[in-house]
Amino acid sequence: MKRKANYWKKNYQLWFMLLPAVLYVFIFCYIPMYGMQLAFREYSFSAGITGGEFVGMKYFNQYFSSPMFLTTLKNTFVISAVSIIVGFPAPIILAMIINQIRNKKWKRTVQTTVYIPYFISVVVLVSMLTIMLANDSGVVGNFLKSIHLVAGNTNLLGSEKAFVPVYVLSGVWQSMGWNSIIYLAALSSVDTQLYDACKIDGANKWQTMWNIDFPAILPTVIILLIMNMGHILAVGFDKIYLMQNSLNLGASQVISTYVYSVGIKSSQFSFGAAVGLFNNIINFLFLLVTNHIAKRTTGNGLL
Repeated sequence: MKRKANYWKKNYQLWFMLLPAVLYVFIFCYIPMYGMQLAFREYSFSAGITGGEFVGMKYFNQYFSSPMFLTTLKNTFVISAVSIIVGFPAPIILAMIINQIRNKKWKRTVQTTVYIPYFISVVVLVSMLTIMLANDSGVVGNFLKSIHLVAGNTNLLGSEKAFVPVYVLSGVWQSMGWNSIIYLAALSSVDTQLYDACKIDGANKWQTMWNIDFPAILPTVIILLIMNMGHILAVGFDKIYLMQNSLNLGASQVISTYVYSVGIKSSQFSFGAAVGLFNNIINFLFLLVTNHIAKRTTGNGLL
């Protein structure tokens, strides 16, 4: 008992520092879980969340039998998978390249330059894409046509084939620099004597990055990969909704936009809650599977 009292007396400042984060998670993450029952009830404004008739799996079956089920699931998975395949390695590579710059002034300049796009709002970013990819006057669109990468009459903003590349590449450009910060922080803990030893052994930059830098950030990479896999179906709503139009709807209609258009705009709140709950369950399963594989293969895991 005395040891426990001494422990609290010694560490109470740390627990007070942790308290705001715990309250935030409890208020904004755990309390809203109370509303999950809406997915299993017939919602009405008069009865509220808990007063509606219990309908069981009705709205889940409605979504699974909907012609949009496979379309939204496929589009969401494709966009998320391509974003992870292309976007996840990008900040890792960028961080290792920046870490190899020895001129401090030039290094700070590069870091500032790649961080700036992160502070551009999604609305501004989509507006930039609209201007640069315009069919007749867009700088990027005309350049791609001049090198015959796309056909002359292709509308990049209205093309189902172009939607995923435009969405992913613009996202990588915007977030790559900011996401590299955590890897640069991990690289800062590497003993500089290891780099001197590499120079003495005649290792080039690539060999130094592969044998020194990458092993140093591997635990961080594993943790962030697991967290990203836990959001495999959690594609951001705002950017996709702003880029969405009737021409690219076949590739841009994802679970989040479908929930908004059917569940919220059409006031089918129980249906929207069921689709959202299904989405969260799949994300959680991906998180568990990825964590299990990572633990078995590398010994590092999140749980």
